[in-house]
Amino acid sequence: MTNFFDLLLQNTITMMAIVDPLGVSAVMLSLLSESTTKEEISKIAFKSTLTIIIAFFVVLASGSFLLKLFGIEIDSLKVMGGIVLLLMAIKMVNGAGESKNQTKEERAEVKNHEDFAVIPLAIPITFGPGIFATILILRNQSENFISLIAFVMAFLLVALSVYLAFKNSIYIKKYLGITGSKIISRLMGLIVGAIAVQFIVSGISVLVKEYI
Repeated sequence: MTNFFDLLLQNTITMMAIVDPLGVSAVMLSLLSESTTKEEISKIAFKSTLTIIIAFFVVLASGSFLLKLFGIEIDSLKVMGGIVLLLMAIKMVNGAGESKNQTKEERAEVKNHEDFAVIPLAIPITFGPGIFATILILRNQSENFISLIAFVMAFLLVALSVYLAFKNSIYIKKYLGITGSKIISRLMGLIVGAIAVQFIVSGISVLVKEYI
């Protein structure tokens, strides 16, 4: 039982740092029109969360098949996934992409299309290449049914945090302010960077032993 909770906590922290619900909620607000109502934000939050949950189970079910289909070793994916996460972490730490200046036409287009909740908010802004690679890696590391359940529950907790962050994004922005959001995003960037280094080192060490 202790091992289950350890895995649940570890997987939750890992995926939470990569998804960064607070940071993504700030991006969502920057894309939406200022006239967007709380009801509309709630609908967007629900639809986006449902989308990333569906995407998670699709990747979970088909990930191993895709790796076998293309003949990709999990350690190669660890290295490449680690590089993707490292680049993402550097951007988060440097604050790149925090201010997304949208034209009035772009904001109007976002407001008028309900599909915004699916694309681009859910995919690829929230559920991007970084979390995609991480899911494949963590899924492969789930050695038994208990670890798999812990992994699934961890993502559902992350999805719940995304929903709550999106739904309450206006209040979060008022409470944290711009400075608070930047600080949290940079801290998440450091954690993602550390996870990326672990993936890269772990993958390279196995590949070196195998091919040299």
